[in-house]
Amino acid sequence: MRLSQYFLPILKENPREAEIVSHRLMLRAGMIRQQGQGSFSWLPLGKRVLEKVNTIIREEQNRAGALEILMPTIQSAELWRESGRYDAYGKEMLRIRDRQDREMLYGPTNEEMVTEIFRSYVKSYKDLPLNLYHIQWKFRDEVRPRFGVMRSREFLMKDAYSFDLDYEGAKAAYYRMFVSYLRTFTRVGMKAIPMRADTGPIGGDLSHEFIILAETGESQVYCDKAYLDLPVPGADTDFTDDAAIAGIVEQWTTPYAATDEMHDEDAWGQVEAGKQLAARGIEVGHIFHFGEKYSKPMGAKVQGPDGKEHFVSMGSYGIGPSRLVAGIIEASHDENGIVWPEEVAPFHVALINMKTGDAACDAACDKLYGELEAAGREVLYDDTDSRAGGKFATADLIGLPWQVIVGPRGLAANEVEIKNRKTGERRTVPLDNVVAALGASA
Repeated sequence: MRLSQYFLPILKENPREAEIVSHRLMLRAGMIRQQGQGSFSWLPLGKRVLEKVNTIIREEQNRAGALEILMPTIQSAELWRESGRYDAYGKEMLRIRDRQDREMLYGPTNEEMVTEIFRSYVKSYKDLPLNLYHIQWKFRDEVRPRFGVMRSREFLMKDAYSFDLDYEGAKAAYYRMFVSYLRTFTRVGMKAIPMRADTGPIGGDLSHEFIILAETGESQVYCDKAYLDLPVPGADTDFTDDAAIAGIVEQWTTPYAATDEMHDEDAWGQVEAGKQLAARGIEVGHIFHFGEKYSKPMGAKVQGPDGKEHFVSMGSYGIGPSRLVAGIIEASHDENGIVWPEEVAPFHVALINMKTGDAACDAACDKLYGELEAAGREVLYDDTDSRAGGKFATADLIGLPWQVIVGPRGLAANEVEIKNRKTGERRTVPLDNVVAALGASA
C-alpha cells in the first residue's frame, strides 16, 4: 500500500483525553477515532490489526474443535427472563423497545441466546461435546468508560460456549479452551499467564483469567517466575487427547499465580524469594465453568446413555479482541511509539523513500515494493514528499517490525538500510538482497 493513497491521520501531539499509553498511541497512530463516550471507529490501520488478531483467535478456536456461528446483537428480553438475569443484570444492560413495544436489549453477552439455540436442536448425548463461538460486538453501559478501547462501552468479543453431558465432559472442554488460549496469546506475540479467578456461587476451581504482564497494567499480580519459561503447546497439539491436554493444564496451573483479588500470602510465601514476581498485569481473557446455571432454568437437556434426561453442563470462554489490541500496545511500546509483534502488525515493512521524486530512489523503491509484496510481505510504502525526519517519526510511531530505508547516498553504492523496530538495530544490505535479508530475519 502506498502511503500517498492510504488514510493514516497521524496526530503530532498527545491527545489530552488519553490517560494511558495504548489510548494515546492508538489515537496518535490513526488507528481509532473516538465517536462518543466509550465508542470508537476503527480506522484502516487499526482495523488491519484487529482482523489479524481475529484470524489468530479463529484459527486456534477451530483447532480446539469449536465451531463458529454468529448471533444477533439485539436480543429478546424474554430469553433473559427465563434465566433470571434480565432484572438482575443492572444498569450496564442497554434496554430498548421496538416499534411493537416488545422489550429488547443490546446484548452484553450471549449465554441465553446460545442456550436457546442448543435446546432447539440437540436432544441426545451422541451430539456432544459441542462448543459454539462467535466474534461479535457487545455493548455494556459502563458508568465510567475510560482508557480508550481497554474499557469501552461498545467492544468486540470472542465468546465461546461449551455443552457437555456432565462435569467430567465439561472439565475436558474447559481444558481444551485453556490450552487454546495459551496458544492464542503466544501467537499474537504475548506471554499470557493463567491465574485462578473467582468462581462465585458455582464453586470449584474452573475459572482462570489470562494476564499479560505490563508496567501500565490495571491489576497487581503475583506469580512464580517459572511461568516465564514454561513451553507453550505447539501447532501439533492433539486436542482430541484429553489426557495429554489435562497434563498441559496441570503443568500451567501448578506454579503460584494470582491477581490481587485472589492473592494468598501464605501460599506466596512458599515460593522461593528469587522466583517471586510481583508485577502489573492486564486481563486479556477469561474462561469459566458454570455447570447448569443456564441449562436448568432454560430446559437445555439431552438424553444420556442411561436413557434419562440430563441438564447439560456448560462453560463460557471470552477474549476481547479490541481490548487485546490495546493490551499488546501496553506491553510492547517505547518512547517513540508502538512496537508491533510481527504476527499482528498492520504491515510487515515500512518502505521509506528518502527523496521522493529522485529517479533512482523512485525506481529502487518501486522495485523493492514489488519484490516484497511478491514474497508475501505486506508493505506500507512512504512515497509522500514529507521530510525524512517526519517519515522516520511516522514509521516509529506506527511500529511496523521492519523499516527499509532508501536514499541517494546508499543507492550510489547499490545499498539500502534495514532497521529492526524492536531492537533498533540497523544494517546495510545490497539492494538485491533485501527480500532475502528480511526473510531470514522474520
